[in-house]
Amino acid sequence: MNTKIGKFTLLLFCLQGVAFAQQSTPLTLQEVIHLAQTQSLEAKASETKITGKKLEFEASKNTLLPDAKLSGQYLAMTSPDVKFQIPMSSSSDPMSIKANQLLLGQASVSMPIYTGGKIKNSIAAASNAVKAEEFSALALKDQLAEQGINLYINLYKAQQTALLMEENIKRSEQRVADFKAMEANGIIPRNDLLKAELQLSNYKVALQEAQKNATVLNYQLVNFLKLDEATKVPAINLDEAPIIADISDATTALTNRNELKALQAQHDIALNRVNIEKSNALPKIALTGGYAALDVHNLITVKNAVNVGVGISYDIGSLYKNKKNVNIARNQVNQVDENVVMMNDKIRVQVQQANENYHLTISQNQLYTEAVNQANENYRIVKDKYDNGVADTDDLLEADVQQLQSKINLAISKANTVEKYYDLLLVNGQLTTK
Repeated sequence: MNTKIGKFTLLLFCLQGVAFAQQSTPLTLQEVIHLAQTQSLEAKASETKITGKKLEFEASKNTLLPDAKLSGQYLAMTSPDVKFQIPMSSSSDPMSIKANQLLLGQASVSMPIYTGGKIKNSIAAASNAVKAEEFSALALKDQLAEQGINLYINLYKAQQTALLMEENIKRSEQRVADFKAMEANGIIPRNDLLKAELQLSNYKVALQEAQKNATVLNYQLVNFLKLDEATKVPAINLDEAPIIADISDATTALTNRNELKALQAQHDIALNRVNIEKSNALPKIALTGGYAALDVHNLITVKNAVNVGVGISYDIGSLYKNKKNVNIARNQVNQVDENVVMMNDKIRVQVQQANENYHLTISQNQLYTEAVNQANENYRIVKDKYDNGVADTDDLLEADVQQLQSKINLAISKANTVEKYYDLLLVNGQLTTK
């Protein structure tokens, strides 16, 4: 008795383990978008890049701070020949000094006063690099959201196809059972039964394909969102997409698209680099200060040698060398400007195409809704005719296939409408906000 109880307890434990391993996690489309933008490896890598640019920006501010150096030396020397340039007492013998050790200590500070704008533009370039990276990350997150939406919608399509196939298989199984009874009683020929069985087999094959697609897409989605690989997304309840009557123009997209904002930040960086190259041809002025101490053994000791002044440096060679570097930097500005123009054209094309695709799916969804009603009515009429001996088995089975296909088409059309709606938001830069 105890052995049976133990086995039963173990069985329950195993069943609980299976249930836990196949955990079911409902997901809404908004949750998918959020997870795609925050949990995917690409999203996390983009955040790391932003952190790196911010660190570089903070480091660039160090150029505003003074440079300070401290150095010290101890040198052992051979006894040098010492000859004083100033008169010494007759009793002093220079050869007896033996100045064979040298101690030297120095401290210096240099504070930049004028660098031709190089420091200011270097900091501005680092700041604009942060902006460019942030906008690039937002653009990437939009692309990740689009990828997550596509996987989610495709999973919905596979799930709906499987559900509709399962419903039709139940009806087909009942039809086969009825046909078997009718064939046994000699009401219908065996060939009609075989046709019904063949259709049932085809439905089952299609169901297996749909279930396989759903399983593959489920794994791809949870892997993309970095959920537990054993997570199973239950039947998705897809909300209706809002119907937008007016076609949007490209003005909103050109204002909101993060790719364009990133290019504009790159344009500012390129201008900063032009100014940096120009500054290399200008003189540099710095406020300097220092302290020195010197001790030559048995010869001289210097303390508290403090100095303060202004230092200026000017690279004369930059007058004829720097022009080429400036031209290179200006060419980079031109390249970014050309990319901006191309991106503007690309965005306009995307907006026009997204508008057409969205309104096409709205129109198709209405037609597919009518088609379902027509297929349902057609099947009812054909079934009534078949029951009254007016229609044959081929007509009945064909009407059944048409009804199933119309339902699948409507489910896919609904998913396409939602997908194209979010595509429209994406190209207009309204899918997510910063």
